Parts: sequence; structure tokens; C-alpha cells
Amino acid sequence: MLDFTWKVFTQTGNIDTYLLFKELEKENQEIPGSLNEELAEIDFPIS
Repeated sequence: MLDFTWKVFTQTGNIDTYLLFKELEKENQEIPGSLNEELAEIDFPIS
């Protein structure tokens, strides 16, 4: 999602798209790898 948002921003220069990119980037940094951890837990539940 970050790559897509950045690409749209670089092609359009739309400031709202840049702000969305920064918000998504910040959320990604707050919860690093949580999706990967969730997927790993589904594949290999820790009991």
C-alpha cells in the first residue's frame, strides 16, 4: 500500500496523497511486522 500511495503522489504531486502516505508510514512503524506475526501464528499456533 505504501508503494502505491507513493507512486500516486510522485505522479500527481497531490499533497493529500502525500499526507496519506505519511500516515500509513507512521502506522507501519508503530506496529512493525504485526501482520507477519499474525500470519505466522495462524500457520503455527503457539500453545
